[in-house]
Amino acid sequence: MRATLRWAHADFRAHRGEALFVVLASAGIIASLLLAGALFSYAANPWQRVFNQSHGAHIWLHTRAGADTAALSRMDGVAAVSGPYRTAATTVESRGARVGVSLRAAEAAPPETGRPLLTAGSWLSGPDDDTDTGTGGGAAVVLEASVARALWAEPGDTVRVIGPDGAPHALRVRGIAEVAEPRYHPGGGPGIGWILADTLDGIAHGETGQSVGLRLQDPDDTDFAVQRAVTVLGADRVAQVTKWQQARAEAGGDDRLLGQMFAVFGLGALLAAALAAAGAIGARVRGQLRDIAILKAVGFTPGQVTRGFLVQHLAFALLGVALGTAAIALLGARIPGRIGEAAAVWQDLPGHTALMIGVPCGAVLLIAAATGLSAWRAGRVPPVPVARAALPTAAPMTALGRRALGVRVAPALVLGWRAAFPRRGRTLLPVARLALPLVLITVALVAWSTLDQFRSRPAQMGLAAALTVRSGQPAASTEADLAQALAAIPDIATVHPGAEMAALVPGQTGTITLRGLGTARDPYPSKVVEGRAVSGPDEAVAGQGLLDLLGVRVGAWVRMTVEGRPQILHVVGRTIEPESGGRVITTTIDALRERDPGLRPDYHALVLREGADPRAVGAALAGVDGGALEVRETPNPVDRLEPARGVIAALIAVLALIGLIELLTLISTGVRDRGRDLLALKAIGLTPRQIGSMIVTAAGLTALAAAVVGTTVGVLSGSWLVDTQGASSGIGAGIAQLPPWPVLLTVIVGAVLGALAAAALPATRAARRRLADSLSETL
Repeated sequence: MRATLRWAHADFRAHRGEALFVVLASAGIIASLLLAGALFSYAANPWQRVFNQSHGAHIWLHTRAGADTAALSRMDGVAAVSGPYRTAATTVESRGARVGVSLRAAEAAPPETGRPLLTAGSWLSGPDDDTDTGTGGGAAVVLEASVARALWAEPGDTVRVIGPDGAPHALRVRGIAEVAEPRYHPGGGPGIGWILADTLDGIAHGETGQSVGLRLQDPDDTDFAVQRAVTVLGADRVAQVTKWQQARAEAGGDDRLLGQMFAVFGLGALLAAALAAAGAIGARVRGQLRDIAILKAVGFTPGQVTRGFLVQHLAFALLGVALGTAAIALLGARIPGRIGEAAAVWQDLPGHTALMIGVPCGAVLLIAAATGLSAWRAGRVPPVPVARAALPTAAPMTALGRRALGVRVAPALVLGWRAAFPRRGRTLLPVARLALPLVLITVALVAWSTLDQFRSRPAQMGLAAALTVRSGQPAASTEADLAQALAAIPDIATVHPGAEMAALVPGQTGTITLRGLGTARDPYPSKVVEGRAVSGPDEAVAGQGLLDLLGVRVGAWVRMTVEGRPQILHVVGRTIEPESGGRVITTTIDALRERDPGLRPDYHALVLREGADPRAVGAALAGVDGGALEVRETPNPVDRLEPARGVIAALIAVLALIGLIELLTLISTGVRDRGRDLLALKAIGLTPRQIGSMIVTAAGLTALAAAVVGTTVGVLSGSWLVDTQGASSGIGAGIAQLPPWPVLLTVIVGAVLGALAAAALPATRAARRRLADSLSETL
């Protein structure tokens, strides 16, 4: 063992450059994997991220006026108290949208516990700034993000607030913030807004309640803490209690979708990193065949050689892993952009400790396995090596290559092609290893393009109607008058009456949504991806979630029970259905009227003209039907997945780093393995510039082949993964959107240019090196 350690030490001193590359490659791979883990945790736990950053409260108690909340801070297990805040129930209107909002009286400085996290704009100004006080046009409000989306409000906009007494007030939106509390959604509880105390006095005139948040020392004691708090305040004083589990459960669907999406990327990145590490170690072992033969000749056994390499490279791996882990732990938060933000928040998110320990340990095990295989191969090297000059290193020059040289094609191009693709076995492995990161990058681009499609072309994703309107006074006008008034808006293309109701499936084991939308003469333009659209009586289209629930396919007849009466429909097509987990069956409202002749539309779906702004149309609808219309924007699933955009961009950067490490390994291995060929090329008259051009050309051609293969496989696998995810979520397959061809070409060109740049320095050094036909160059 002592001899093995002495040889390992001597080998390290003789090959410091190679050892440094292995250590830095291991450190870069570990850093990339840890950053990927930070990004995944950041995107897949949006509620937990907001809760940690805002120092959120586990319990929010909404009480009536006069409740004494001072005793709550003295309860056992309470770490901090947020508030109490005086509140007022109001209705906020903007651009035709109407939202119930609970306004809270806040201070000029955000609180430490339950602090709203600003995503746009700024917080409320102090009392010395008269633009934020009073009820005039200068009064300001900060809206919770889901409320702002429902109102189409942005910082600088003016919203109309209806106080408890029915009097209107104008407030200017100062900022938009996120909190770790239940989000606003139509039909649910009120949203949240923050205003200064003087502004609240002008709106509520004393008709206020209170909200107080409790941050607990142990979140598992939430139920017990709620009981004690209600007892302290008095049950008659507590109007509502919200717990952190409720808010987290509402965001649970986002966690699951993002978690499934990024789990695939994480596994792929781990595989690519493992192959890159194995390639770097294997290349170093292959470069020391002469040293291994000498060790065998002086008496080293195969076991000693194997142990020597294993100990040496495990030490390199441990050092690289330690450096990469320490770099992310100490400097990760200082990286600019979304990556640095994710690294800073990551330590407070669930799973941080497990990933910080599991990723490095898993990487060490993978590197140990790769090293063990390479070390075992090193132990089998014979004591007297066969001269490489006696073995062919590449296939003979093909007839096409000889003909190309005969017609004066540049020798660097012909020889570079021959060096890049020597034999089938030696060609496929480097191309496959380099293509894997490009496959994952292309898959990420497919996911990005799909999210873009939901935003830029929602009609192709089952969201043809950008707006829905409901009349607050059904008897104010007839259906025909309302439809005519809506159609008179210039930017509205078509108006489709609609009605929704719950229906029991056969066996009454569950409920689905039965929707009547459009008429037989003017059916709603659903996005049909299988079968056909509705064109006759008793025909319907259904989402993937409904077909899976009932275990039927397109073409089946479906029986359901609506308000105690049967409804039988013929499913003629499958649509992309983003709502209700795809458990929706859609027919025309005329078909529903056959069962219930007195059925009136619950709402009207508005399909806008190309390029129309939904916010401008919503503002124009504010005066229709005497101002009694409630305008809502059609929910878009991409709003829940918005954090994925920045994470996908950062993930592409991480995968590019792994690909660069793999590329450098392939280039250095290729230059070393072709040392004898370079000697022969110099002997027949090639200049150093031609030799350098040949090496750069070989690297560029290898990268080109890997990029073409990677993007092709990535497009196919990315489409399959996105469609599979859509089918499992109930939306349905057929939502995958391929990246534009210019983007794919940019990936290919970028890979080739990166290879050319990475090969420039090794090619220059190899061309200037003075080669000698010695044992060191021929073994």
